[in-house]
Amino acid sequence: MAARDLVAAIRRVRRTPGALVRHYRARHPHPVSELVHQPHPYARALGMVAVVLLGAWLGLLIVGSVRAPVGPMDTQMTLRPSATGGTKINVSPLGALELDSHIAPIRLDVDVDSLDPERSRALVDHPERLSGLQDEVTHDVQDGTLDLALRSCVAVVSGATALGLAVYRKPRRALAAGGLALTLLAASGATAFLTWNPKSVLEPKFSGLLSSAPSVVGSARNIVSEFDVYQKELARLVTNVTKLYDATSTLPTYAPDPSTARVLHVSDIHLNPASWHIIASLVEQYEIDVIVDSGDTMDHGTAAENGFLDPIEDLGAPYVWVRGNHDSQATQGYLERLKNVHVLDDGRTVNVAGLRIAGTGDPQFTPDRSVAAEGDPAERAAGSRLAAALLAQKAKGTPADIAVAHNPVAAKETDGLVPLALAGHVHHPEMEQLDGGTRLRIEGSTGGSGLRAIEDDKPDPVTASVLYLDRTTKRLQAWDEIKLGGLGLTTAEVSRHIPEENEPGATPTPPLSPDPSSRSPQGSP
Repeated sequence: MAARDLVAAIRRVRRTPGALVRHYRARHPHPVSELVHQPHPYARALGMVAVVLLGAWLGLLIVGSVRAPVGPMDTQMTLRPSATGGTKINVSPLGALELDSHIAPIRLDVDVDSLDPERSRALVDHPERLSGLQDEVTHDVQDGTLDLALRSCVAVVSGATALGLAVYRKPRRALAAGGLALTLLAASGATAFLTWNPKSVLEPKFSGLLSSAPSVVGSARNIVSEFDVYQKELARLVTNVTKLYDATSTLPTYAPDPSTARVLHVSDIHLNPASWHIIASLVEQYEIDVIVDSGDTMDHGTAAENGFLDPIEDLGAPYVWVRGNHDSQATQGYLERLKNVHVLDDGRTVNVAGLRIAGTGDPQFTPDRSVAAEGDPAERAAGSRLAAALLAQKAKGTPADIAVAHNPVAAKETDGLVPLALAGHVHHPEMEQLDGGTRLRIEGSTGGSGLRAIEDDKPDPVTASVLYLDRTTKRLQAWDEIKLGGLGLTTAEVSRHIPEENEPGATPTPPLSPDPSSRSPQGSP
């Protein structure tokens, strides 16, 4: 009988689950099981929270970042979900530093992308603006942070609302998800504000190549205590690249004899990116035939530094390189794969621009603290091996014109075997006439000693040399010493030098050491 009543009821009402349940409850007031399963309230709440968090994260990932100029630099600011909060500043390719600036479920990431040449040049042209650079940077950071906050609000609300609509297919619940996302972001921002720690700059955490920063730039507490001084130096530092480029763009050129080969000698760049702009400018201004780099292009020789070498391919002249004591075998292997680069080691010889150049890499890699440095004996042994290779080359009737080694101790072992030897390492330029007739040119630092430039009160200058060689005799006719002001300085100096034997009335150039049989490849001349 009950079954017939139920069938009749179904025929009299609309066939919907809700109407069926109401009709059945009216006829049978006793509790019955729901025909449609309803999730537990806690499960619904957890589902909503998951949708909100995932949607907010996707929104921040897609559109939650801004590009903001900070002084002469271009940066990208982004908010990221985080369990600990804080601020991370990425300075590619040197590494990153992290600050415990706040405790909140969001982290501020700042990527320093590049230095804008136009804004830097404006500072160079108007030095009076340097005094107001701090206020300008502060204003730029405030504008960028406000823009980031507004964009992040839009990003989290849009992301949570879109995902809520996709999951629940109900506008009301989707709007609820967007509102909850905005509430969570506002709460996170308030937490970050209340836990803001301005003293976090006293204890930054460095990673990558910047991990050596505390030992290079000194205690962070000293930086803060002398902030006025560091503020001025930092303002001048960020304009250094443009100053150097502007200085080299107007250097006087030399009009050599058409038969003269022009060699640009650089050394000890030590990971200074400004060096590539300087070298490219000199190549163009002086119509350089070949660039010779006597090593220490890197600072630590890590694989992370390799990308720093890529501009070499576009400098406009063949690049001859030997390994320095700060360059690893990994550095050498990377350079060997670049076009227009000639890596010399173990006495290898290359013919380029009408010159035959031989060289050897430094036998020591001093950043590796697990290996004890052997000092000058190892350098002299490497120089002797280079001398033996030069003797063998000379015995074949194809003597080398230039020998290259990083350390002058090794380069001096080639005395009497080549007209000219090139070296670096000591970070100050010298020209020496050796007893056997070889002229030794020691270059300073084309990178201004890199990060080490800020260790001393007086920064190291940026130096390079243009060497003019007679293509027939392969003898040095003259050289230009180029010296640019170091960190924060704007001076540029070019001095012309003539070898004594080329001056009017000078005695003829003494011959090199006698035939190869009179020289032992294992000893000094």
